[in-house]
Amino acid sequence: MITKFVGAHTSASGGVFNAVKHAEQIGAKAFALFTKNQKRWDAKPLDTITIDKFQKALHASGILPKHVLPHDSYLINLGNPEDDKRLKSMEAFLDEVQRCELLGLDKLNFHPGSHLKQISEDECLDKIADAMNRTLEKTKGVSLVLENTAGQGSNLGWKFEHLAYIIDKVEDKSRVGVCIDTCHMFTAGYDIRTKEAYDASWAEFEKIIGFKYLMGMHINDSKPDLGSHVDRHHSLGLGKIGLDAFRFIMNDKRMDDIPLILETIDETIWKEEIELLYSFVD
Repeated sequence: MITKFVGAHTSASGGVFNAVKHAEQIGAKAFALFTKNQKRWDAKPLDTITIDKFQKALHASGILPKHVLPHDSYLINLGNPEDDKRLKSMEAFLDEVQRCELLGLDKLNFHPGSHLKQISEDECLDKIADAMNRTLEKTKGVSLVLENTAGQGSNLGWKFEHLAYIIDKVEDKSRVGVCIDTCHMFTAGYDIRTKEAYDASWAEFEKIIGFKYLMGMHINDSKPDLGSHVDRHHSLGLGKIGLDAFRFIMNDKRMDDIPLILETIDETIWKEEIELLYSFVD
């Protein structure tokens, strides 16, 4: 019985339904997508034809909605210290969640936010949690999935404590979760290369956040070294993490039944990387 659901972040160019097609082409059992152009603030609303085509394609693919992990726009910063810019981010974020609602998807993955060196970490984290609470009040059925970061620049979310702090401030904990990116985890300083290091890092995750909040993972090797706080992904086995960590993940029951999404740098070998990951299952 398949318990791991591996895929990749596939292109939705030409329509969100194309992300399903691209996932099928690489033999994915899960996938991620942008529901709009991730580099623009505005987006054309989803029309009923597009929604219908997406839902029919998803049903035909056999991929379950719970194994789809949409990602929001990179422009959004819910922790922005400037009120007008934060408001713009909150409006865009609400639109992203509503797009997931319309498509029948139950998660939205996002980077927590950045203090831009203008406010304290706690103030920024409070702003992020406040924005999440306001969004949850106006929506239903979609969980907000915080992604850990590498800690590049003023980005928060690289420490497990940052994510736990936000979760603590979210009122509806039934609709909040975490996505752990292996590259970000590694460059933030959490080693997963040996079994001992892997067990220790995940024990820290369980103690500070808890596996009940793990709703997805991004499966990436890393170009930079451990603790470098630089976000540069690599193909599996070609970076500083190496293959053993991914073998551990594929045999770890705690990662069952959640989307495991490749964001490695060479999409031409995603099919082979998916097959490689499944070959690790004992």
